Amino acid sequence: MDFLSYILIFSLKSLIIIGDLTIYLLKIFIYAPGIIFKYLLSALKILRSTIEIGFKATGKFSVKSASGIFSPFKTLGSVRLKLPKRTPKVKRKKVKKIKIFPFSTFWIKVRYFILGFIFSAIFIFFPLLFLIFIQDLPNPHSLALADSALTTKIYDRNGELLYQIYANQNRTFVPISDIPQVLQEASIAIEDKGFYTNPGFDIEAIARSAVANISGKPIQGGSTITQQLIKSELLTPQISISRKIKEIILAFWAEKIYTKSQILEMYLNEIPYGGSAWGVEAASQTYFGKHAKDLKLSESAFLAGLPNAPTTYSPYGENPNLWKKRQDEVLSKMQEEGYISKAEKENAQKVELTFLPRQNPIYAPHFVMYVKDLLIRKYGLSMVERGGLSIKTTLDLKIQENSEKIVKEQVEKALDLHFTNGAALITNPKNGDILAMVGSKDYNDSNGGNYNATTAIRQPGSSIKVITYTNALHKGFTASTTIQDQPITFKSSDGGPSYSPVNYDGRFRGTLTLRQALANSINIPAVKLLEAQGVPSMVELAKKMGITTWEDPNRYGLAITLGAADVRMTDMATVYGTLANRGEKIDLNPILEIKDSKGNDLEKKQAEGKEVIDPRAAFIISDILSDNQARSMVFGTNSLLNINGHTVSVKTGTSDNKRDNWTIGYTPSYVVAVWVGNNDNSPMNQALASGITGAAPIWHDIMTSLIADKPDEKQPVPADIITKPCFGKIEYFIKGAESSVNCNTRLFTSPSLTP
Repeated sequence: MDFLSYILIFSLKSLIIIGDLTIYLLKIFIYAPGIIFKYLLSALKILRSTIEIGFKATGKFSVKSASGIFSPFKTLGSVRLKLPKRTPKVKRKKVKKIKIFPFSTFWIKVRYFILGFIFSAIFIFFPLLFLIFIQDLPNPHSLALADSALTTKIYDRNGELLYQIYANQNRTFVPISDIPQVLQEASIAIEDKGFYTNPGFDIEAIARSAVANISGKPIQGGSTITQQLIKSELLTPQISISRKIKEIILAFWAEKIYTKSQILEMYLNEIPYGGSAWGVEAASQTYFGKHAKDLKLSESAFLAGLPNAPTTYSPYGENPNLWKKRQDEVLSKMQEEGYISKAEKENAQKVELTFLPRQNPIYAPHFVMYVKDLLIRKYGLSMVERGGLSIKTTLDLKIQENSEKIVKEQVEKALDLHFTNGAALITNPKNGDILAMVGSKDYNDSNGGNYNATTAIRQPGSSIKVITYTNALHKGFTASTTIQDQPITFKSSDGGPSYSPVNYDGRFRGTLTLRQALANSINIPAVKLLEAQGVPSMVELAKKMGITTWEDPNRYGLAITLGAADVRMTDMATVYGTLANRGEKIDLNPILEIKDSKGNDLEKKQAEGKEVIDPRAAFIISDILSDNQARSMVFGTNSLLNINGHTVSVKTGTSDNKRDNWTIGYTPSYVVAVWVGNNDNSPMNQALASGITGAAPIWHDIMTSLIADKPDEKQPVPADIITKPCFGKIEYFIKGAESSVNCNTRLFTSPSLTP
């Protein structure tokens, strides 16, 4: 039941109540005097009779005798009133009923009802109903407030469209000057031939539509272009008398506010053309992959025919050939109205239209969704889905697509290793730009393809050791400091269980330098270093370098240096980017610039770095991680961690039970972080060898593709770093620490950890 029906029923019931109330009040005011007069006469008659009785009893009339008749009440119980045996009968005259109206009660009610109805309708309900109706109407001024849902577009750094975001309405505004004249004329011819002369509604069309609908003929709209605009933007699509009345009122109102050109511009930008395409620009891109300004006559005629029934005439619908009949109808109307000639019509009918596949393509899907989430958190969902933003991101689509290919191929090759997924993140450490984000092997895979491992919480394994070793350098240790790789048990200070770390292969290698221990990822030296510097100190540095998942340092034990605490790949890329950028941390940033729907700048990237570690410490760690000879003890000299002709720093990591496997490496221009594993944290094949299988092949192929055709890029040596021969090589020292190591001793000795 629509709004008008509710109002009419309410009004009718209210009028009946008002009528009954009116009758009741009139009865009170009209009948009350007669009733009061009647009872007054009766009272006087009784009083007269009483006085007559008293007169006969005393023999004379006086006030005293009259009042004496009440004496029995004063002496009740002591004096008995003696009355004559026979009391004269007093004849009482009947009081005649006063007839106010000569009609029956029924006709009185009818008369008063009619009176109440007319009075209430004219002075109460019709004005009230009109006020309610008017107040419920939206304001046509809102048509020009530019609050229509506009499509947000995400591009890569080179202007390649990655994705379009919209709230079920893909819409891009274009001025009337960019809309072809033939499209304007086609829309007018088929939808509202009297557009330029009518006042916003067409009485003849409305009457014709009403007669057709009542007679059972095919339903006709009878709506002008202005009415369709009003219905689309200000009213609901519900079919009802009240909505139609509102539509006509608002259309007339809008015609007094806007010019015909403005109304046509709004119509062509706001009207639905099927699916999520709203407005001619979105429709042109959806169906033909071109701008609206480039539409030809045949294409314009097709689009002009869609708003009447977008689903019916859609080339993607159940009857994909109906659009052709509709197009012919539009062209015929254009000819009838003199917009085109017969020859132009026939030529347009012969053109074979080619439609794009029905889809909203998405490139770099994990990255796009990552950016979308960031935008929503900053600008709100409404602004992102309706604001028509233009986002230029840092992503390089070529690098992205190549990385996606490598990840998918390598994961599929390693089925015997029992990992089903892989991810890669590529950044520029100089400015924090995210160049590629591959969250899984296949975003479209129904089995967890949308899982984004680059932002997921995972264990980093030994890849986290770079923080422990960097902190050690800050505290006076050097790359040449020696340390014993031997069995050890750490007792808990609070009475908890003791901790006995082991190396990944169960072997112990005796005396090692910190360079060797880090390059070969030996566990026990790392735990000893952490015990010497303290967990809180390492956690504090980790936060400075980019780890965001570690909160209370007291929650973690010594195993944190072996990767027992969860991290995100995005955080690890920031940590390694800090090392690559000589100690200066720059947060990852996926966005270069954001513009609003009018092309105004909302924000532009300004990379701001902060030095969080000693540049000399960053250089020494980078030098260790690029030392192919130093890591040959475990990985050999021809491992996948080595890229011939290029200096690349790289570190591997494998979590407990081999649930996560990492390889993260960098040059001054690129950080490449790679992970493999299973979304459900199930363990991989125990035969997986870090640096040889798992993440390493993916990392190697991606890094090679990035730098193979580029000159070798080495980390610049800090000016205030000290070099001297130590244990058979030229070693680097932070000034002041070089004297803590006796470079003449042999490595089989077991010096104290104290630097």
